[in-house]
Amino acid sequence: MFGLEMPPLNAETWAILGTLVLLEGLLSADNALVLAVMVRHLAGDLQRKALAYGIGGAVVLRILGVLLASYVLEYWWLRAFGALYLAYLAISHFLKHKTSEEDGAGKARGRGFWATVVLLNLTDLAFSVDSILAGVALIPRDMPPQQGLTIVVIGGIIGLILMRFAATIFLRVLNRYPAMDNVAYALVGWIAVKLGVETLEAAHEVYPAVPTFHLPQTLFWTVMAAIAVIGTFLATRKPAMTEAAAEAKAERVVHTIDDMVVDAADGRIDGR
Repeated sequence: MFGLEMPPLNAETWAILGTLVLLEGLLSADNALVLAVMVRHLAGDLQRKALAYGIGGAVVLRILGVLLASYVLEYWWLRAFGALYLAYLAISHFLKHKTSEEDGAGKARGRGFWATVVLLNLTDLAFSVDSILAGVALIPRDMPPQQGLTIVVIGGIIGLILMRFAATIFLRVLNRYPAMDNVAYALVGWIAVKLGVETLEAAHEVYPAVPTFHLPQTLFWTVMAAIAVIGTFLATRKPAMTEAAAEAKAERVVHTIDDMVVDAADGRIDGR
């Protein structure tokens, strides 16, 4: 079930990995920012302890998500749920008027310690599902499951690495150009279309009455490139803050998370 096999390193595989780096980077940075904001209402020591549980939950949930991805790759009806969820995610992002930071702060405000910890882990779950499903959706339907799962595993590892080591870079981008968030979710929406079309193809093989369509890979990647290029151009026209301010804000978030990691490593996650 969890066998892995290295996929061929062709142009399509590199395109998938490149897309995962972009999505994982933006979503992981967004996750780190939201987690840091959601604990602001707690006392100083409790902020660090709550973040310890939150980051730990992010790691565990990401690992579980990668393991469960093998089932999503195998069963078409699970892919249908994945397509619907990704579509919901993209649509709800563009319909709401709050930023992720504002939304996270609003949800956590006034909650006690354990209620905040639960909310942190629910947020981690949402971000983990987002990125894992996006990775699954990018896998060509005719690719062997063992190779597809390998790519999803690589994507999951990239996400964990980017959440820490490249967080400053992506946070700086999001701080300076908040609309880059829109580019990520526009890509997620188009990926949902791909997964939906492939789900119909798989369902048609089992139930011939189900209508089926075909989305050529060339068309899919052309639209992906157009969204990335045009979206980035539009998002970067009007910076929300200076480069120095964006970097300082990103450094504050990463410094907060670093302090928490050091405390967790030496057994002082309660800040003592």
